This record gives sequence, C-alpha cells and structure tokens, in this order.
Amino acid sequence: MANLTIDKHSLKPFSLAAKPVLEKYLAKLEIDISDYTFAANYIWLANSSGFYAVINKCFCLFVITGGELTMLLPPLGKKKYITDAMIRCFKIMNANNTSPYYSRIDYVQTAMIEEFVQSADEAESMFEMLENYIVEKKLVDYVYEANSLIDLRGNSYHTKRTEINKFQKSYPDYVIEPLDSEKHHEEIIGLFNKWVSDRVKYMPKEEAEVFLEGIHQERHAIKRMLKYYKELNLIGLVIYINGELKGFTAGECIRSDTASVIIEKTDFEVLGCAQFIFREFSKMLKEHYGVTYINVGDDMGFENLRKVKMSYRPFKLIPKYTIYQK
Repeated sequence: MANLTIDKHSLKPFSLAAKPVLEKYLAKLEIDISDYTFAANYIWLANSSGFYAVINKCFCLFVITGGELTMLLPPLGKKKYITDAMIRCFKIMNANNTSPYYSRIDYVQTAMIEEFVQSADEAESMFEMLENYIVEKKLVDYVYEANSLIDLRGNSYHTKRTEINKFQKSYPDYVIEPLDSEKHHEEIIGLFNKWVSDRVKYMPKEEAEVFLEGIHQERHAIKRMLKYYKELNLIGLVIYINGELKGFTAGECIRSDTASVIIEKTDFEVLGCAQFIFREFSKMLKEHYGVTYINVGDDMGFENLRKVKMSYRPFKLIPKYTIYQK
C-alpha cells in the first residue's frame, strides 16, 4: 500500500512495520484502555485502510472509510504536544473529507480531553475551543481485578461459580490447550460461524440487524489475528469437548499492571463454557504477565453484553470519548 499525501502531510500505511513505532509512543503513556495497543488496532483494521504519521511529535493513527478520513486514536505523545497535534489532525481530515462533519477523533481518554479543553491560557481561547468542538462520551472499558475473576468469591459471584461447576460436571473430559494459530485456525473459524448463527437465532430482530452489520468486520479481524498471531505477541486458549473445539480466547498485555481480552467466543449451546474459559484465561493472563487487572474492552453498545460485563462486578469503568467539530 502506498503512502497517502494530504495537505502536504505524508501518511504511511499502518502495516506491521508500524508496530515498533507505535509501541515507542505507547510505552511512555501507560494507558490502560484496551484500544491503545498495536494489535487491537491492526486486527480490527483488517477490512479497512489505516495510515499513520508523526505530527507535532505525536503518533497519529488515521483510517479511511468510504473515502472519509477519521482518527482511531487521539495523537499519542507528551501532554504539551497533544492539543496542537489534534488541531493539525483535524485540518488534515478536513482537507480530505467531503465535509467537516465526517472528521472526528475516537477513543480519547479523559486526561486528553481535559488537556484539550483546558490547554488555552486565556478563558476566551478556552471558550473558543468549546465553541468549535463537541466532546461526546461514548463507550466504557470494563476493568476487573484479576484475582476476583479467578477466585470468584462471595455472593455476587455465586451464579458464576454454579455455572462453572455445572460445566465441569457435564463435560468432565474437556481439554484446554494454548491457542496455536496454525493448528486451530480452521476450527476457530468454524466455531465463529456457528456462534454468529446461534447469536442471531436468539436475538431480537432489531438487535440482530445491528449485530450483523459488524460481523463481516469481526470475521476479518479474527482471520488477521490468526494470521499474525505470533508477530502480534498474543496469547490465548482453546477448549475441546469430545474432540470438538467449543471455545477460544486471546489477549495481550496493555501496560505493566493490566492485560486485556481481545476476543472470546464459545459455543452458545454449551452452558457454562463461557464462564469457565474466561476464568481459566484470567489465570493465564495473570500468570503470564504478572498483572493485577484485566480489561475486557467495551460492550459495543449491546445491552446484553453490558449486563454480562456488569455481572462480573468491574473494579472500574474507563470512559472513552469522541471529539467532533461543530
């Protein structure tokens, strides 16, 4: 893929070669939001065109969708450079887009929002900043204490323990293996296809329509995850029941004390399998990375997923914002 030149700025393709560049900037920030990793963005850009540039000493990640340019992350760099980089990035997006309406910056963390709004030295300038931009709270990341997900102690986790116990009694011959992207590739794709079919079957019609819109992208994301599993430094688990793969999950370390679950899928008809593999993977993440917390990402706006994630009693919810122009 060739460079993209907009308003005299050369944007480079967001390929595997960008991994050490992005990670150099992320290493200085220690952000615990699940979207702030190379793997999370590279995987989900499997069906889109990503580009990046270093602007005002900040790493800036863009994506083109339908010809319109947006930012997948805010500029990543030292606090004193971020606001100016954001303004410059909006100028680049506006130079490409058919309307300023399409220009936006997604997944902005709270500290960057505060810096963006309060960066001006004078009240008039701050007012002007708020006059020109809209800050909208979007989804939240769900973060848990790793030990809570492993031990499942107390009344609040009684249902989870019951589901896991029933699973182990119903399927005593289950087998867990570390995820091998080559060995398990076809079975994982097969399980994903079954998962999609089962989910749609039990969903309300209005939810199913929205759900199916994102499935094509998720299928491509899983394929890219498997293709570049080693290069992305991911770890994962699969679970077999009677010789058939019934669940898989993968994740990574996103900062010194926090790991994340990038994806998890289980056979919808195997009761307790989701709760069991989630607990086992929590053990793996803690042991492998020595982390205290586990981030499972957001709920993508699905009410059912929100209820499931809340049922695990999150330690904290991390808000994520989008910045638009007026």
